[in-house]
Amino acid sequence: MTRAHLLTGAGSGIGAAVADRLHGRGDALWLLARDQHRADDLARRHPGATLLVADLADLDAVARLTGLPDRLDSVLHVAGVVDLAAVADQSPAALRQQVDVNLLAPAVLSRAALPAVRRARGTFVFVGSTAGLSASPRWSAYAAAKAGLRAFADSLRGEEAEHGVRVTTVFPGRTATPMQEKVHEQEGREYDAAAWIRPGTVADTVLHVLDLPEDATIPEVTLRPAAARRGR
Repeated sequence: MTRAHLLTGAGSGIGAAVADRLHGRGDALWLLARDQHRADDLARRHPGATLLVADLADLDAVARLTGLPDRLDSVLHVAGVVDLAAVADQSPAALRQQVDVNLLAPAVLSRAALPAVRRARGTFVFVGSTAGLSASPRWSAYAAAKAGLRAFADSLRGEEAEHGVRVTTVFPGRTATPMQEKVHEQEGREYDAAAWIRPGTVADTVLHVLDLPEDATIPEVTLRPAAARRGR
């Protein structure tokens, strides 16, 4: 039976690498896009995928989402936004966007997809961040949202184990993505993609979680850049 996956963040970075790998091996994809233009781009990149349109910053739109399949082998929450600022300078709008996209939208979408995941005895994968494990200055909004995502995943894991549903949180360190390039710009640092984790490395980890035999589960996994790469 062809495996089916619902994925956010397929347009770039880690999400694009995950989508490429799943599509390449013939799995069925339901890809969530922010708007129709992005949906059209994803449809061209992944022929045969089903495209769903909802902006994760609009929780009502996420709650109204239709078109999910009856069975889902996985729901992969990869999309995220970041906007560094000190607490004293953080605008309410920027704070709200990061909490909505990084925490609340995954929670709402997980609830909507839960019946389909239960039917398949599938897996939820939440791509968090090491920032959610230890917050640095100017990372308060993003780190708080990612820490909340970990707590949500922990609770979901405990609730759904009896239904055969597995839940994994992946905590990547700095990864060579467009988001990381933006972070470096906000930090006033020169960006060198070669110094950081490759998106494909994180994607390989996600696929390892999805392909794990049914006799085991991986609750959490953390990836950090190798010291040799950081030192370049």
